Amino acid sequence: MIPREILRKVRRIEITTRGLVNEVFSGEYHSVFKGRGMSFAEAREYQYGDDIRNIDWNVTARTGTPHVKVFEEERELTVMLLVDVSASADFGTIEQRKSELAAELCGVLAFSAIKNNDKVGLILFSDRIERFVPPRKGRRHALRVLRELLYHPTEGQGTDLGAALEYLARVTRRRAVVFLVSDFADEGFEKPLSIAARRHDLVAVRVTDEREDVLPPMGLVEFEDPETGRRLVVNTSSRAFQVRYGEERERHQRRLTELLRRARIDRIDVRTGVPYERSLRRFFEDRARRLRA
Repeated sequence: MIPREILRKVRRIEITTRGLVNEVFSGEYHSVFKGRGMSFAEAREYQYGDDIRNIDWNVTARTGTPHVKVFEEERELTVMLLVDVSASADFGTIEQRKSELAAELCGVLAFSAIKNNDKVGLILFSDRIERFVPPRKGRRHALRVLRELLYHPTEGQGTDLGAALEYLARVTRRRAVVFLVSDFADEGFEKPLSIAARRHDLVAVRVTDEREDVLPPMGLVEFEDPETGRRLVVNTSSRAFQVRYGEERERHQRRLTELLRRARIDRIDVRTGVPYERSLRRFFEDRARRLRA
């Protein structure tokens, strides 16, 4: 049985996100994802000006008359939410944990997909695949996706982005819009990410907390890595530590930025304690502007 607290959270997220879906993102969602791919509709006789690359050689040989394939835009879209639920997702120092922010943002995306009669699916991962919910339509299915995000007990602790992307390739054969939601605290996933970006419309959603980027001087503090269990005592007031910490965070961000740029992956940055609506709106507006250009 799902605890009542989780059901209340699911209901709260549905109510909270409903206004955003109806008033802000529904029209923009449709416009920025309208390029959904082309599917074969029919074969007709060749006409002057037709692209010879579209000649249907089988029909042409059977009829003795040149025919071309006619394609139409696929109206049905599949949205896959690929969400990192490793131990670091439970971190949060301002109002909410990263996992809670991720669930609410995914709620907006799921209900936007359902409102546009699209399918939505879910893959939860840590250092293993935790849960796969096949894409389906409907409000009840969107609510199930939310329940899984909020309630599913995680077995793994670490993060394996590469394995998650490879699993996505096995279970999602047709082109989809994929939102990869993570803090990207991992390495060695460059190749699977590049392959996924070629097959799908991949969007990276980076979820962070302020204390991950800026650590205040608090004297001697014992830290524990939630994914490895490793503990370390550091002097957070040491200028040398603050410099090294800042440089390492900056190096990680530059590496991720360059990786996403090379793979031509759009990016959304959200942070606990900061309204995510602005980041989502900026993403939709930027993409719509590029499509119009």
